[in-house]
Amino acid sequence: MSWLWAIIVGLVLGLIAKAILPGKQQIPLWLTVIFGMIGSVLGNWAATGLGINDTKGIDWGRHLLQLAGAVLVVAIGDRLWVGMRGGKKSHA
Repeated sequence: MSWLWAIIVGLVLGLIAKAILPGKQQIPLWLTVIFGMIGSVLGNWAATGLGINDTKGIDWGRHLLQLAGAVLVVAIGDRLWVGMRGGKKSHA
């Protein structure tokens, strides 16, 4: 069940990250989910390092760090994807 939640969180964070970033990202949906999952893990790691990973109530700080991680990973991943594809648009 935890993998299902990881995929759902990755999808949501990846889509929000794509919406926040300016311009159109050319990465396919499956890669958006993976990048969102990686960003979530990075955000959790940063929250643990800052000591805000487990608080009473909603962990807003952790969630914001997860989103920031997803934005960063989607931005970098999109540039790498475009570079690997030679600037061609994806059909996925």
